Amino acid sequence: MKKKGMDLKDLTLQELQDKLQEERASLTRMRFDHAVSPIESPAELNRKRKDVARVLTELRARELNANNAQ
Repeated sequence: MKKKGMDLKDLTLQELQDKLQEERASLTRMRFDHAVSPIESPAELNRKRKDVARVLTELRARELNANNAQ
């Protein structure tokens, strides 16, 4: 079973920032849709929120590694 975070390590910084923007937009859309009419799987909101957190964690780890390298 592949870890969810493994594919994030392979992405470039720009790709990570694009993915973050895409995931946040998707989460916002899902929240709006859920407020208007309940979505089939509310657990999907949690998964999307955690995906955003994973991307943010990878970005922060890279930032810290860059600072330590200097």
